Order: sequence, then structure tokens, then C-alpha cells
Amino acid sequence: MMMLLFLLALLAVTVACSFLKTSLTVGTAAFGATLLAFTLAGEPGWLSLTLVWLLFAAAATLLNYLPWRRAFITQPILKTFRKMVPQISETEQVALDAGTVGFEGELFTGRPNWRKLIDQPLPELSMEEQAFLDGPVEELCDMIDEWEFTHYRADLSPQVWDHLKKHKFFGMIIPKSYGGLEFSAIAHRAVLEKVGGMSATAGSVVAVPNSLGPAELLLHYGTDEQKNHYLPRLAAGEDIPCFALTSTTAGSDATSIADYGVVCEGEWEGRKTLGIRLTFEKRYITLAPVATVIGLAFRLYDPDGLLGETEDIGISVALLPRSTPGLDVGRRHFPLNNPFPNGPVRGKDVFVPLDFLLGGTEYAGQGWKMLVESLSVGRAISLPSSTTGGAKLACLATGAYARIRKQFNLPIGRFEGVEEALARIASYTYATSALSRQTASAVDAGEKPAVPGAIGKYHATELSREVLKDAMDIHGGKGIILGPRNYLGRGWQGAPIWITVEGANILTRSMMIFGQGAIRCHPYVLKELEALSIEDEDEQLKEFDRLLFSHIGHSMSCASRSFVLGMSLARFAAVPGDRQTRRYYRKLSRYAASFALMADVAMLTYGGKLKMKEKISGRLGDALSWLYISASMLRRFEYEGRPAADQPIMAWAFHDAIYRIQEALKGVIDNYPIAFARPILRRIVFPLGANERRPNDRLGHKVAALMLSPSETRERLTRGCYTKDREGWVIGNMEALLPDVIAAEPLERRMLKALRAGKISGYTFEEQLDSAVEAKILSVDEKKFLEGVRERVLEIVAVDDFDIRELQAGLSDKGEAIRDAA
Repeated sequence: MMMLLFLLALLAVTVACSFLKTSLTVGTAAFGATLLAFTLAGEPGWLSLTLVWLLFAAAATLLNYLPWRRAFITQPILKTFRKMVPQISETEQVALDAGTVGFEGELFTGRPNWRKLIDQPLPELSMEEQAFLDGPVEELCDMIDEWEFTHYRADLSPQVWDHLKKHKFFGMIIPKSYGGLEFSAIAHRAVLEKVGGMSATAGSVVAVPNSLGPAELLLHYGTDEQKNHYLPRLAAGEDIPCFALTSTTAGSDATSIADYGVVCEGEWEGRKTLGIRLTFEKRYITLAPVATVIGLAFRLYDPDGLLGETEDIGISVALLPRSTPGLDVGRRHFPLNNPFPNGPVRGKDVFVPLDFLLGGTEYAGQGWKMLVESLSVGRAISLPSSTTGGAKLACLATGAYARIRKQFNLPIGRFEGVEEALARIASYTYATSALSRQTASAVDAGEKPAVPGAIGKYHATELSREVLKDAMDIHGGKGIILGPRNYLGRGWQGAPIWITVEGANILTRSMMIFGQGAIRCHPYVLKELEALSIEDEDEQLKEFDRLLFSHIGHSMSCASRSFVLGMSLARFAAVPGDRQTRRYYRKLSRYAASFALMADVAMLTYGGKLKMKEKISGRLGDALSWLYISASMLRRFEYEGRPAADQPIMAWAFHDAIYRIQEALKGVIDNYPIAFARPILRRIVFPLGANERRPNDRLGHKVAALMLSPSETRERLTRGCYTKDREGWVIGNMEALLPDVIAAEPLERRMLKALRAGKISGYTFEEQLDSAVEAKILSVDEKKFLEGVRERVLEIVAVDDFDIRELQAGLSDKGEAIRDAA
């Protein structure tokens, strides 16, 4: 019995020192003090104690005497490490160097500093930015007719194009010194939310020039001459930009593009000059059909050494005016009935002078770095913002429709099956909105958030697709019949587009989120890799030794924290917050430790092969993502003053996120290649079992109820949506009608009760109303009110029908008239 107590005491000391992340010296002293206490007590026996003391003395000396430790422990590990580390290609190295690390780095420590997150206020719009939203953006929304854009025009109207140019929508990121608006990332997000939610066509046209368009690249890398020429023209809409990256044979593997340029002499505008002869074939290029200046990514070669000794200079970027001889902008692609301008760009032996290189020859070969840095910023804003806008609008519309539409004399939103979908819609919208605001805030904080940008792009597009799916189910036939009255169909058709662009979601999940995060954000891995490049062998060994034992301490700390916090239900985690939010922070602290541990276990096990283990990488990416999304939701909840009315939505979204984290970590453990280690990992990560559950029905009922009537919670959740009660905008019409529908419900119940009691009669609603007035069940004014509500409800639930010629848009009178007017 005493031997068991002795072993448990030593284990407890090890766990405690690891949990507190004490230094090796302090841990050794604590272990020795425990051993001394049992020795003085004479237990568990002199022979056992002597053996333990000998082992302890040998281990303590070997670990704490640095020359021996480096020679006998670190040196062999360093040799093995050199063999097992992933071979980082030049492309991957550029990607690693291009971004910065924000709060996501805290999650890899296993002990996030929550104060670092929540004490920093979320940025707000300036007065100028708010005025732009209330003025030009609202006016733009007044002009949007998505059915006209998608069915008749396959384009925006001339009036919309003029409005976008006049009010500098294409110059939101361009400084005022060049004629732009110089808006913050938060303002950029707000504009794309409102516009993109209403119209994918208009949203795409606004997003691209402010994302990976030449403006972003020009600002960071352009020569003064290029900036002075292009930026004012781009800001004023005199030039429309596009960026041609994707090749026919290289999509996700963008660095393998076959498009190339050769440095040579040629003729430009009647004179010989040094330039580049380009051959390229690009596709899926948004805005290409209307672009006047085309950013082109290609591989640059210098076989004659005209620029230097390097023949394969690398990925480079050039700016080509549309008028460039030999440049061919092809016909339009038609992406799933969303006719935002998109098409191919081609050229063969197109000669341009060297000063067309973005940034000049100084930046020749640095195109991949330029693209990765710019894309990390654009990816953090464009698609997360636009898809959040779509989710918000679907959430707003579906809540109203579920109250307005009745079946069996009951709003469909009261049925439990619909409640279940409404709860998902509201909670996913909350999560998506918090995530997109967090990534945009990171940009405003000066970060280049490569990993959060990938998280934002992947999860915002996936969650918004789930929101639209549930919205379509609730709307039923109303959602699938296309026409001017349909406000969901085009968004549902377009959902796969946003899943695909800016890095396909399968690639983003399985390779980018954890693949980049594991090296970029880990507190030690990148530093250990960098230590290998130290030329002095003694200095390399010393630095690697320091990092190695810090890394080992980190892993032991994460294991201890995961076990202790799992056993104690995270009660020992020091966290901020009130009675409600402390529970959230504690859970996140526990799972952050578990994630950090499993990340280390995976990297140790798979080494350089981890990037090929896409299922494992994807699951670890899921865990990292939902930790980040949960932190984003908590930051939003704290910033908004922890509103009690929002608590059900926050709770549903949080418990759903925690369940996803649990399942992701379970998937990593269940598929761990070393079978005997799986039970050990399960006991460390889930010491009391995997007990997280999806949000329960009672909580879902509370969330759904919040969506069915106007409230501050519903307004906060859908803030930024266009809700004007104008002709042709059904969502605005529903919002205006919703209070009257709610006010009519007691009168309808009174009528129904009288009808069942036989006090009134009639086959039609009108006959029943007349009978109710005669029986004094309703007053004349109440009858008129119900008649008005009924008429407006029927208009809301109505769907469109067409003459066959109108569906054949190319042959219809309306299609021809619109084209003639254009």
C-alpha cells in the first residue's frame, strides 16, 4: 500500500510541476524533496528507496548538467530531427514568412491568455464610414434587382455601374492621397456584408477590386510611377481591375503555373526596348470581361542573363492594360447562374516592357510572396464578410417567414422540426458574424492573418451554406421557385462558388489551416526549424537544446493540463468572466490544452509526412478553427456587454462548437497509428469520457423563439441587413408586415375558437370574417385589420410564374428591351 502511495506521490509531483510549467530545476527539486520526505519516513523500504535515489541522481544529473545533456540527449535527437522534419519548399517557406501570428498563436500554447483577447476593444466604424453605409451603400441597395441582374442582363445595370464608380466603391482600400476612400477593414466588411448579402453579382464586383486586385498589390509593392498612374484611376473607376492567377493546369497548386515570360528585347510603341515575352492561359478570372487593367501571375525566365545570372527568376506579377497587343480576354464563364463578370484571359508571345513588372525588376521573382501576403488579407475579409451578409439576410428572412407562414392554423416556426432548423440558422449566423468581425479586426490591428484568414474563408462559407440549406428547407416551395419574389434561390445556387474560390475548401481545411498553423503558430516548432540553419555547430546545438527542452516542457504541461482540467471539469483554470462566461472560458482552456497536446503528438509521430496525412491535419484544423471561432464569439459577447437576451444563442453556438472540438480530437485519437497509445491518449484528453453533447432541444426552442418576433437580440444578430420596405424587396416587406402579423394572432385565435364552438360560419376567410362581425366576435376595425394583414401575407407567400418566352430570356421582349436600353 505504501509503495502505491509513494508512486502516486511522485506522479502527483510530476503532474503538478508540469501543470504549473515550472522550470526543470524547480521540478527536479520538487521531485527530490518528495523522495526525501519518504526517505525520512522510512517508507516504502530501504532497498526500493536506494534504487529510486540512484535513478533520480542519474536522471537529475543528466538533465541538469548541460554538457552531458547536450552530448547524450540533445545531439542524438538533433540528428534524428534533421531527418524527420518536413522538407519545406521555397513556396511553403514564402507562405510561412508572409503572414503574422495573432491570437491563434495563444491556442497553440495550451494556456490562452483570454485577457489578451477580450481587453482589446473591437473596432467600430468612423462617422465617415457610417455615413457611406447610410448613404451610397443604402442607395446602391435601393437599385439592386438580383432577378434582373441574373435572369435578363447577366450583368449589373448601367445605373449600378455608374453608382459604383461615382462613389468610389472600387477604392475603399486606396488611400485618400490617391483619391480613394481609405476605409478600415471593418468598414470594408460592413459594405460587403450589406451588398453581398443582397446580391452575389454586385457583391463580387465590389469585393474583387478591394481584395486581390492590383490595388492591394500596388499599395505594397508598386513603384511610385505605377502607384501614381493606376491608383487614382482605380479609385475613380476609370480603370476596372482583375487578377489572373488560376491556370488551366494549375488551380490549387498555383506555384506550378505553366504561364511564363521570357526576358528579351522587343519592340514597344515603335522602339526597341528590354521587356518580357508572355505566353499564358488563365481561367475563372473574376472581372476579366470588364477589366481594363489585368494583373498577371507568371513564371519569369532570363535565359540570356539580361537581368542577372539567374535563369529561372520565379513567379512574378505584371500589370497589363487591356489594350496590350496580343492580349485576348475571352467570352464569359457562367458560374451557377450567378453572372458576375468572370472569364478567361489568354495570350501568346505577348511582348511588354520591363516596367510593366509590378514593383519593377526589384520585385521580379517575388510574386508568390506578394500574392500570399495580399491574399491573407483579402481572404480574411472578402468571402467571410460577403457570406456573413448572406447568412444574416437568410436568418432575418427565415425568422419572419416562419412566423408569417401558417400551417394547421399555427406559424410554422412553432413546429419542433422547424425550431430545430431555426436554432441552427441563428447560431451559425452568430458564429459566422463573430468570426468575420474577428478576422477583419485582425487586419485593422496591422496583422496579415494567414491562418485566421483560412479559418474565416473555410468556416464562413461552410456555415453560410448550412444556413441557406436550412432556410431553403423551411421555405419549401417558396424557396425553390425562382423569380422576382424569390430571395433565397440565387444565393443557394451560388453557395458552391464561394466554397470553391480563393482556395478550394477541401484544400483549405486539410492542408492550410493546421498545415500552416502547426509551424507558424506553434511556440517552438518554427524556432527549432530555424535553429537548423545556424552554421556554427556548437551554437546550433546550444540553441536547439534550449528549444527542445522548452518544447518538452510545453508538451508535458499540455498533457497535465488536459488531464487535470478534464478530471476537474476545468475548475482549476484561471479565467476571466462572470458566472455564465467563466464556464465557457474554462472549457476552452481545457480543450486548448488538449489540442496543443495532440498537435505535438501528431507532429512527433508523422514528422514531415503530416502534410500528406490530410485527414489528421483536417481534424486538427477543425479543432483549431472551432477554438478560434469560440474565442471570437466570446469576444463579441463580452464587447456587447454580455446581453442576457443573447445568452441562448451564445450558449447554443458555444456548445455546438465544443462538441465539434471533441469530435475532431476523438477522430485524431481513434485514427492514431500506434494502437497501444490510443487508450493512453484517451485517458489524458478525455479522462472522464467524451461527454460533450450537442445543444439540447430546450435551448434550441429558446433560440428559435428569438427569431420569430422583433427584438434587440434579433436586431443585433442581423445588424447591417438591408430592410427597406420598398416594392420588389420581399424581405423588407416581411419585416414591415411582421409586427402586424403578431398583432393579428390574438384576433385569429379568437375567430378560430368561435368557429370551433359554432358561433361563426363560412367556407372562406372572408365569409368567416363577416360572420364574426355579425356575431360581435370582431369589430369592424378588427375585420379591416385582418383583411389587410391577410392580403399582405398572401403577397409574401406568393411565387412567380412565367410565359415560356420570358424564361427563354434571350428571346423575350423584356430581355431584348433591357439589352437595347443598355
